[in-house]
Amino acid sequence: MKPEGHPALNNVCFHDVATGKRFLTKSTIKSSRKETIDGVEYYIILRDVTMDSHPAYTGEKRLVDTAGRVEKFTTKFKRGTKAAKQ
Repeated sequence: MKPEGHPALNNVCFHDVATGKRFLTKSTIKSSRKETIDGVEYYIILRDVTMDSHPAYTGEKRLVDTAGRVEKFTTKFKRGTKAAKQ
């Protein structure tokens, strides 16, 4: 196999911005941010959601304001009806 055919593995730190937790691993991804952790240089990859903060993994229930969305939609599109004129 050709050695230039495969990407190099880099030390990567995935940082969950929601919880602040960091996951140290190796990946082919790079970023412009680097940080030295325990004497080793890591590329820092910021993530909004990881397994540490995703509701499917944490079991946390989140309420979605569907009533507010429905009301906003109906008021927006009630142009020619009697309710819109009042």
